[in-house]
Amino acid sequence: MEVDLSPKLAKKVYGGNGGSYHAWSPSELPMLREGNIGAAKLALEKNGFALPRYSDSAKVAYVLQGNGVAGIVLPESEEKVLAIKKGDAIALPFGVVTWWYNEEDTEFIVLFLGDTSKAHKSGEFTEFFLTGSNGIFSGFSTEFVSRAWDLDENVVKTLVGKQSGNGIVKLDGKFKMPEPKKEHRLGMALNCEEAPLDVDIKKGGRVVVLNTNNLPLVGEVGLGADLVRLDGSAMCSPGFSCDSALQVTYIVRGSGRVQVVGVDGRRVLETTLKAGNLFIVPRFFVVSKIASPEGMEWFSIITTPNPIFTHLAGRTSVWKALSPSVLQASFNVDADTEKLFSSKRTSDAIFFPPPN
Repeated sequence: MEVDLSPKLAKKVYGGNGGSYHAWSPSELPMLREGNIGAAKLALEKNGFALPRYSDSAKVAYVLQGNGVAGIVLPESEEKVLAIKKGDAIALPFGVVTWWYNEEDTEFIVLFLGDTSKAHKSGEFTEFFLTGSNGIFSGFSTEFVSRAWDLDENVVKTLVGKQSGNGIVKLDGKFKMPEPKKEHRLGMALNCEEAPLDVDIKKGGRVVVLNTNNLPLVGEVGLGADLVRLDGSAMCSPGFSCDSALQVTYIVRGSGRVQVVGVDGRRVLETTLKAGNLFIVPRFFVVSKIASPEGMEWFSIITTPNPIFTHLAGRTSVWKALSPSVLQASFNVDADTEKLFSSKRTSDAIFFPPPN
């Protein structure tokens, strides 16, 4: 596979004094198109309001920074208004209408990763706005709007003429948005920083996996996700997705090194990862990461709602399952060397603390 796997930063698509929308382009990150994956970020300033919209792609949203409010309307359902904060993950199936608002001083940033296999453009999200200068009301004639909503044409002209914002607007600080309801979070959002850990290795790392058990809506989205926190100088075991899933990774904080090995044992990527980078591991390719002394945290989606991974180090690795004679023949080594190899990494860990 001769595709550039280098990690990339997002670029601004639109925005103003209320905030901005950034996206990764498949022209710069070709694996987005190859894997039918979209990736974008929404950043809202204080009183920034992301106008109601729907998308041509199913997504997982992850709050990278700050606190905000999300309005979510599932098809033929009532609006749910959620208070969301850093670490929250939200599954957004097809047909969902959303809006986002920030009433606090700290910038509110949401990451979106999703499946573009049914999108208008492979590797990109296309948003359809209900309001705003590029919303549906500006596209229909006043006659059609008037008849559809049973409104006087003068009222229609006012509705359309008042919509000067494009995607994101800044509201007056005195404007009152709907109050969030605690019960609306149930089944809609999961805080990955507070959820029970699926993996917890002392001085190694911690993992929370997002799947149909803890957030059933991901089944409708068709994606799984995880939040991984790697301690300083710790290593993430070499491994691969054994169910043909792609892994799309966004570096939330910290930095570290990554290596990816593909077909014919070729190392196809070796680079340093930094906060804000996005990179994609192709199907069946083996990836491993080593955190810098400050540690590294990343959020990933996997293109199946209940992913399965095979790790190549640790007690449960494939090497531990193979017979000693098979290992000797495969590596073309004597029994002593095979025993030395097999005796290492006897724990179940997928994260390895730094050497003493």
